[in-house]
Amino acid sequence: MPPVPPQKEFKYVNSLWCTYMVSVVAAWNAELVTYPLDLTKTRLQIQGEIANEKDSKMVRAPYRGLFKTALGIVKEEGFLKLWQGAHAALYRHLIYSGTRIVTYKTLKEKLFGKNHSEEYFPVWKSAVCGVSAGAFAQYIASPTDLLKVQLQMEGKRKILGLAPRVDGFFDAFRKTVEAAGYRGLWKGSIPNVQRAALVNLGDLTTYDSAKRFILRNTSLEDNHFVHCLASCCAGFVAASMGTPADVVKTRVMNQPMDDKGRGLLYRSSIDCFQKTVRNEGFGALYKGFLPIWMRMAPWSLSFWLTYEEVLSVLGAEQF
Repeated sequence: MPPVPPQKEFKYVNSLWCTYMVSVVAAWNAELVTYPLDLTKTRLQIQGEIANEKDSKMVRAPYRGLFKTALGIVKEEGFLKLWQGAHAALYRHLIYSGTRIVTYKTLKEKLFGKNHSEEYFPVWKSAVCGVSAGAFAQYIASPTDLLKVQLQMEGKRKILGLAPRVDGFFDAFRKTVEAAGYRGLWKGSIPNVQRAALVNLGDLTTYDSAKRFILRNTSLEDNHFVHCLASCCAGFVAASMGTPADVVKTRVMNQPMDDKGRGLLYRSSIDCFQKTVRNEGFGALYKGFLPIWMRMAPWSLSFWLTYEEVLSVLGAEQF
């Protein structure tokens, strides 16, 4: 009888649970570093929201651009307000980031039979894995994104003399459930999932494909420099593909609701898309692109460097 090939020794550091935890830690690090740009992006996307007549004082605030908006937040609200709502973002990544990486790896290995030792993995397969992982992870994490957007706008409401809508993460959770039931926590989930699918098509797929392309076609080794190159490509593609859906998502999530939990400004993400383009032009879909790109590039860089470095220290298989 032919000899039985030795079984590959199982290492806990290569388990999905370990991958999940490393992904969360890497995402928290990246989020805290780049969160001020996310806050600035959200403020820019709400400005000029012509459909919102109720809070026109806020949404028709002067267009100040990325840097002036950030400086305005520091001057008018205080430096630490650049991290307003950051705890909601950390809650989000406790669910989202671990789920998307684990789902991506599982689909690669179980659905397409990808072995870690194989250098080539078709882009279309990587795209299927990236879109699916991003959509699934974002859907289950969507309530935390909703609460984060609401918290990010409170500082602006306060300085403009508008009544606060929520007082902290759990108050936002309670009021959302009271107004629209638990289903209300998934308000804006459709554009959110669409955005996440596109962003992860740009981030996961581009990073994975770019890294393997560089390693396959150059003499470079799997090191920090290669990780930087791949993550820069991933950040740009993700921002380009995800910004329009991000604008729609932000506006749908930030809109007030009636006593039946229905949005007062937009009936759906498609309605928001149409009103935004009709009232403000197609360019409005790329409001906040610069801070999104400026955030996604360092976010992707911070995430992937942290993720790969922790895996290396633990002695686990690289991404």
